[in-house]
Amino acid sequence: MLFPNSLTADETAQLVREAQQGHTESFTLVLRIHYAGMLAVAHRILGHGPDAEDACQDAAIMAMARIGELRDPAAVRSWLHTIVRNICINVLRSRRPVPVGVAGENEPAPETDDPVASIERAAQRDWIWQGLQRLTPATQAVTMLRYFTDNNTYEQIATLCGIPVGTVASRLSEARRQLAGILPDIRDERHDAIDALTAERRAEASTILTAVPDCIPVSKVAGRWADDVRMYWPSGRITIGLPALFATIQVNYDDGVTARLTGLVAGHGTTIWENAFVNPSHDPTHCPPQATWLLREKDAKIYEVRLIYTGNKDLRRGESQDSADHATRG
Repeated sequence: MLFPNSLTADETAQLVREAQQGHTESFTLVLRIHYAGMLAVAHRILGHGPDAEDACQDAAIMAMARIGELRDPAAVRSWLHTIVRNICINVLRSRRPVPVGVAGENEPAPETDDPVASIERAAQRDWIWQGLQRLTPATQAVTMLRYFTDNNTYEQIATLCGIPVGTVASRLSEARRQLAGILPDIRDERHDAIDALTAERRAEASTILTAVPDCIPVSKVAGRWADDVRMYWPSGRITIGLPALFATIQVNYDDGVTARLTGLVAGHGTTIWENAFVNPSHDPTHCPPQATWLLREKDAKIYEVRLIYTGNKDLRRGESQDSADHATRG
């Protein structure tokens, strides 16, 4: 058994080269050697606490995906420290005053150099998505929302998933742990292309959001929707069945409101829509500016949809019953 503290610089560099060839054990040893230094960097920038630990975990995932880009294995220490430093700096930039609650719940995920976005930009490979599909359903949803959508505060994710804010943090931590074991194992596998699935789901979302103005009947788009699909609205109202959703869209359309798809993230079992509402000029505040939808599937059928409105400060803080009932029309 190798003991990290007893390895020479040359032996450590050899571990890096092995890690670049896909050896999971070698990469794990490299992290064990340098993790204390990485954590020290995070502590200097973010202080002692969960943010520093999260930054190191994110850095570990990023390093795992980009280890092949490291040209000089002997420079792995400074390379890892740079990754941690960049993540911490982006955390600082994104910080803002947090109201009473769980620290970090209203901080957006870093817009640049967050682990998943960096993997997507740098590697440009489908294997990261394949890894996401192998996460447990609970961790997959929070990971997709946190790293691939604009409305990604802990509070927003908690609302969409119907879980406490603290559970969001624990599930993100568990997702990082799972990915640390999954990604190296599937590096050389044949991966399913995500583009086709995304295109299919995008067409479905666009069709449903514009079905009423385009005079498309429910029966034409109901194929993937369970008859008893439950729709959870921001006000707390719950409706059953796709016709109920169409009825709400019809009310909006009659009032002069239309919806435009602005973003979509597709996974096996989970799909996320983001849309903008276009309000009539005579009633510019009829609906909130935006919405995010979380669609869950089981046996190839959408069985649950949760929706939050975003872009309106009052709605994010909480709605009165009157305004909530009005908002559900959006």
